[in-house]
Amino acid sequence: MFCLLQDRGVIEVKGADATNFLQRLITNSVLDIPRSESRYAALLSAQGKLLFDFFVIPLPGEGGGYLIDCLKDQVGDLVKRLNLHKLRANVTIANKSEEVGVGAVFDEPARGIEGIIYRDMRTEGMGLRVIARHGDFQGAASAGEEDFEAHRIAEGVPKGGADFAYGDTFVHEANLDLLHGVDFKKGCYVGQEVVTRVEFRKSARKRIVKFHFEGPAPAPGTEIKAGEASIGQAGSTAGGEGLAMVRIDRFEEAREAGETVKAGNARVQLTVPPELVASAAGVEKRL
Repeated sequence: MFCLLQDRGVIEVKGADATNFLQRLITNSVLDIPRSESRYAALLSAQGKLLFDFFVIPLPGEGGGYLIDCLKDQVGDLVKRLNLHKLRANVTIANKSEEVGVGAVFDEPARGIEGIIYRDMRTEGMGLRVIARHGDFQGAASAGEEDFEAHRIAEGVPKGGADFAYGDTFVHEANLDLLHGVDFKKGCYVGQEVVTRVEFRKSARKRIVKFHFEGPAPAPGTEIKAGEASIGQAGSTAGGEGLAMVRIDRFEEAREAGETVKAGNARVQLTVPPELVASAAGVEKRL
């Protein structure tokens, strides 16, 4: 299926210093990105909080440079932030959202779609993405954005603004480390010290996890409680599935105590990978 992602915008970063500029700034490496692939990455505050997350795609041809596939509502702020870090670097940063858009291909191979096609690297099943001129997308859509949202949630991939808050979330809390959004071997970038410390100490308590529910969907932001204890809040939902930001240590305590977990009036079943439970337990021991 092909879906036009109306909420996505595109930024172009070009110039002799484009690679070095992005390499020293964002959480993932932009070196040697294979053809038809992308790098999922983020730009952080100095305190290690997520300000923007996006895909970086090499421009084809000899001129070099990159396209950034990001939330359309954040394009203006991201352009400003990139220019703030530009200093004397030989780069040009331009909003291309009026010229090109972003689409997603999922659940079946791409057919008849032209443009810059790249793999969504966050999970193996996320599929492909496409950047093309708006006119080239006319008549191509075979699915709605609600179909893509259901696919994203089924893959356990969070969305900024829906499942986590920009400016108030750490990298590990939004699962960027699990979604191939961080290169822990690359050189310095903004906020790296915090990210590295959390990774080294395995000290992330909050994580976004999948949950199943029956009945009416809990609204985004609904408190998730185990018994009387608050353990997190619901995010985006589709059908009977959803994503939630959860305190893993509190969930494990509730599970061991046999507490019922609810989001509002809906009973929910959280899916928490064992390795995340073990990591949260390690935090408690160090405390």
